[in-house]
Amino acid sequence: MTAELQCWNCAASLAELPRPITRHMNCPKCFEDLHCCRMCRHFLANAASPCADERAEPPVYKEGANFCDFFRPSSVGYRDGANERRAQARSNLAALFAGEEDAETDAEAEADAETGDAVGSPAETAARQKLDDLFR
Repeated sequence: MTAELQCWNCAASLAELPRPITRHMNCPKCFEDLHCCRMCRHFLANAASPCADERAEPPVYKEGANFCDFFRPSSVGYRDGANERRAQARSNLAALFAGEEDAETDAEAEADAETGDAVGSPAETAARQKLDDLFR
């Protein structure tokens, strides 16, 4: 008995799709390509070589449809929470730098007001400060 196939991107059931999975098949829910590295049982997400099959020459874009002759669909292609973790990490990073930029901009605006230097917008001032710091 084989495990039910799920989309590598959204975990939608692929039970209704005909087999074998061809290069032109897309997920019925999210429309991502299914004949791709991310859906293959040979795909190793965290390895130096992303393909466990030594004969295969993996494409650069792992989420796109390919012509790999060694493709074998995997029922564990979907990693629950990977997209949520990625989005959370990006929002944390954006918040980190947004807070830092706002603090720098406020401090520089106060310094310019005290000295009477009118450089431009706060964004221009922050950019100028980063350039000065880089080339000191």
